[in-house]
Amino acid sequence: MKIAIIGRTEILYETARFLHDRGFDIACVITSKEAPEYTRTASDFIRLAENLDVPFAKGSNIVDHMQLLRDSTPDIGISMNYTGIVPQDVIDIFPHGILNAHGGDLPRYRGNACQAWAILAGESRIGLCVHRMIGGELDSGDIVARDYLPINISTKVTDIWRWMAKETPALMYSALQEIIKNPEFILERQSLDPQDALRCYPRRPEDGKIDWHQAAVDIIRLINASNKPYAGGFCDFNGHKMTIWEACLPSEGERFLAVPGQVTAVDECYIDVACGSGKIRVLKAEMNGHSAYPSTWVKSIRDRLK
Repeated sequence: MKIAIIGRTEILYETARFLHDRGFDIACVITSKEAPEYTRTASDFIRLAENLDVPFAKGSNIVDHMQLLRDSTPDIGISMNYTGIVPQDVIDIFPHGILNAHGGDLPRYRGNACQAWAILAGESRIGLCVHRMIGGELDSGDIVARDYLPINISTKVTDIWRWMAKETPALMYSALQEIIKNPEFILERQSLDPQDALRCYPRRPEDGKIDWHQAAVDIIRLINASNKPYAGGFCDFNGHKMTIWEACLPSEGERFLAVPGQVTAVDECYIDVACGSGKIRVLKAEMNGHSAYPSTWVKSIRDRLK
């Protein structure tokens, strides 16, 4: 079976290598400009195509590359994080269509930044789905393979990305094996009821700004949802941007009165900060490019984070 690789991210890159090493032929590689958080760039995909001696194209409009796809005669496409919506006439080039690996529990989490939004919503698990693409639509095709990662208040988007990177190649391989045995294979048809779908829109670095008037649990979720590979949850301390990478809910249940953002405890390894309700314990922060315990900068319970 010949596969066209379409999209971006280190996960797609490793999936292509994984499938090639297991006997699948790569027909061509099409990518577009990488996002800042990606560790694999368009240059890596160029080298991948060169090493496999297959055609390569770069661009954000898949329609521009239809002739390359036809000439490559792929049986099926694999797409992840491509920058544009793929129309049906492109999908029709492939006898078995195009599979998309999506880091969200379909149909509820469709679109962008689904892992971050699921953390913010307090979900108990993250879905990873391989589904057939439908032209002009977003994450709406029949599901061919699915896996889940349980999450809790301590789960960072970093952990989810690592899990997806580990599991996606094998899940895609499993989906392809099912299609080889039965080209019409479907694990689950997605609901057509709009009430069952939740459209997730992109997040930007400034969305990681902490509002200390929120509840402690919501601030923890924001810090975890904004974590690496993204820009991080952040606040202001004495006119400097402080990015918080590690935080938790302290176990002590002190009754207190404090202005949100008030530092309530300073320890060598952490600081406690009052929120709209409850406190968070900050374990690791970054200022001016230096990552350390927050007590490196915060010295007194008279200090406040804004």
